[in-house]
Amino acid sequence: MRLFLFTDMAILQPLVDLAAICYAQGVRHVVVSPGSRSAALTLAFTRSGRFTLHVCMDERSAGFIGLGIAQQTGVPVVLICTSGSAVYNFAPAVSEAFFQQIPLVVISADRPKEWLHQYDGQTIYQSEIFGKHIKRSFEFSADYRHADVLWAIKRMSNEAVTLAATVPMGPVHINVPIREPFYPASGDEMVPSANLKIIKRQSAEKILAPDVWNTLLDEFEEYPKILVAAGQHLPDHELSEVLNKISEEWDIPVLADSIANISGLNIIRYHDLFLASKNAGQLVPDLLITFGLSFISKDFKQFIRKNPPRAHWHIGEDAFLADPTQSLTRTIPVPASYFFKNLFEKIDYKLFTENADPDTDSAFLRNWSASNAGSEQIMHAYISKLSTLSDITSLDLLFKCINRVFQLHVANSMSIRYINVLDIGTNIRSVFCNRGTSGIDGCVSTAIGAALVNEEETLLVVGDVAFMYDRNGLLINSLPQNLKIVVINNAGGNIFRMIDGPSGLPEIETYFETRHAFSAKRTCEDSGIAYFSCREPALLEFSVQAFLENKGISLLEIFTDPYENEKVWKELRRLGREQ
Repeated sequence: MRLFLFTDMAILQPLVDLAAICYAQGVRHVVVSPGSRSAALTLAFTRSGRFTLHVCMDERSAGFIGLGIAQQTGVPVVLICTSGSAVYNFAPAVSEAFFQQIPLVVISADRPKEWLHQYDGQTIYQSEIFGKHIKRSFEFSADYRHADVLWAIKRMSNEAVTLAATVPMGPVHINVPIREPFYPASGDEMVPSANLKIIKRQSAEKILAPDVWNTLLDEFEEYPKILVAAGQHLPDHELSEVLNKISEEWDIPVLADSIANISGLNIIRYHDLFLASKNAGQLVPDLLITFGLSFISKDFKQFIRKNPPRAHWHIGEDAFLADPTQSLTRTIPVPASYFFKNLFEKIDYKLFTENADPDTDSAFLRNWSASNAGSEQIMHAYISKLSTLSDITSLDLLFKCINRVFQLHVANSMSIRYINVLDIGTNIRSVFCNRGTSGIDGCVSTAIGAALVNEEETLLVVGDVAFMYDRNGLLINSLPQNLKIVVINNAGGNIFRMIDGPSGLPEIETYFETRHAFSAKRTCEDSGIAYFSCREPALLEFSVQAFLENKGISLLEIFTDPYENEKVWKELRRLGREQ
């Protein structure tokens, strides 16, 4: 057996094979942050000639660009960076991908372990650097001399990519210690090994056994008041269709946050405005069925905590038992589309054969629908009377002016809360927001990544602080021309005026809102983005129309008053509670 397969060659064959394995496993997009120690990795993917490469100098933004691409494609995206603190800058995107279940393959170059604590540059503890915010961490050997090492590297390469794509999806990390020399000589070719082993993971359909269905159907019939509630979920037309049928034919209300991407005329959308009202007691379900990831609506979670149902089923293939409403009684680990489609078919068939009507309480749906319709009317009537330029009036007019289909991305903090109570119209095809960790970092870069691959017009709504926090994502060479950005500039963290606690503190302006006088104009100049702005109510519609009609990537910055925003938001909430 040959034990010494490699000498001081600058072509690091296992890394060339890593790139080839990633391609064979379905990876097509690679986001690279430049560095020296990572040169062998970068060149392995670049010289393959088969990947779409995206270069971003800031690893924090690069991580979220990769997240946005993977979010849209459902396929793992490779992130490459050099050693040292560069790796840590992927952490916000990695944690967001972990909790939002988005597949990323993070590949970090490293120094060999013997150089730790030897005053060698860019040398830190990189093994398992992401802690528990990763599906699994892998580490290659720095020495490729033994055949077993080469076998292990190829096995880990296959395992890492397939694991990232295994439901529930998520990020994996491959740490790659690299010895010098790692720059190839002129004329060196990077060719994958012959007969490279590709290990495929066979997907399996998750279904429920007949006896499980019988148990569920018997229990389902025990509850006259049933509520279906949808958390964050990818767009799914078939799922929307069957939920609308369930609501219409069985008199079951279906509540959906904006990021649930459930469409239909009968969907309960304005729950953030009425669940804290004095009449909400008539809305308590006997059975709550939830699916999806996180809920934006704090009012919904608090409502269920205070009024727990007799039973609560959660549908989903989560790796963890999540119970944010503190009411869970049963988890059903199958896809939501499978569950509701089969539930409808089985109960519909039973009702047909028995010539019977559903036993659900029709008044329960009427109560929910009345509260929803009432809140919608209150919201529209209130906004129509406002003459000032505020966050809410700006966004309301924006959505009224949109006359073509957009994919909507929304930043955290107040931006997503506004979207969850406003009428965003029928031209918004889908809504995305980084609610895995709900941080403000990365929202711009995520939208950029999505727009690079989704082949549709993309709109980002973002606050000023979140925009400035992530504007390095705009420094990539080829910005997507199908992206439009609306920055609501209220000169600071306006959310701290809206929530209980900090709003009454004397330190709010300095230490919570972080007052500033910055704008997005110079960022747009640096990045070649068409810039529009508005400071006057009378000019808002003109500014919005000009922004929307502009060809190519553009940004509209709307300047609003934080004190006016506070007054408008709190009054809208008060009106909703008093209906």
